[in-house]
Amino acid sequence: MSEFSRSRRKVIWLALAGAAVVPFATRHAAAAQNASLRAALKYQDKPNKGQHCSQCTQFIPGKDPKGRGTCKLVEGSISPNGWCLEWEAPPKKS
Repeated sequence: MSEFSRSRRKVIWLALAGAAVVPFATRHAAAAQNASLRAALKYQDKPNKGQHCSQCTQFIPGKDPKGRGTCKLVEGSISPNGWCLEWEAPPKKS
């Protein structure tokens, strides 16, 4: 077997191995970024001074009113009773 064939096989093997690792690395990086964003926003699963996620303009309700929903700012499920620094009251109805 020539040196060229061995080198080419090594490059192909490394490319395939790298491609297999990318989804795991990307998912891990996204989870770490989301965790650091939640920490920066001081997200907690309990209300703060009467403010809670279900009253926030960023909250997207789940399937039922007491179920976990999502947020426009962070990934993953959010407690309707949670709170973070970006809590924003809904506009007042006139």
